[in-house]
Amino acid sequence: MIGKLIDFKINGDNRGSLIAIENNHNVPFDIKRVYYIFDTKKDVRRGFHAHKNLKQLAISVSGSCKFLLDNGKDKEYIELNSPNQGLLLDGLVWREMFDFSEDCVLLVLTNEYYDENDYIRDYSKFLEEINND
Repeated sequence: MIGKLIDFKINGDNRGSLIAIENNHNVPFDIKRVYYIFDTKKDVRRGFHAHKNLKQLAISVSGSCKFLLDNGKDKEYIELNSPNQGLLLDGLVWREMFDFSEDCVLLVLTNEYYDENDYIRDYSKFLEEINND
């Protein structure tokens, strides 16, 4: 498996549900950045990049979306459609997100601040980087 799915414990009662996200507890790294993607139009694909070092945990807190993950050898499709499950992306993994539902809110936690130098935005350069490791 290229991406690792993490199940979060749901705490709740007749008033509703709550999930706690905790540094180095149910998130396997120190959280330095949080962002979310929403209002993505139908038939729009996002991503189209890999990271050299960044760790990410993606959670669809509302709605659903799909990921295409590629490690240079294998490809894997994963659907995120539950707020109690996250997708851990660690290492050189090409990712594309697609098939966003109208109500999708994709929350992403990262272990580093934004750094454009960590991105690989060209698929052929991604393959070169994989083959150099």
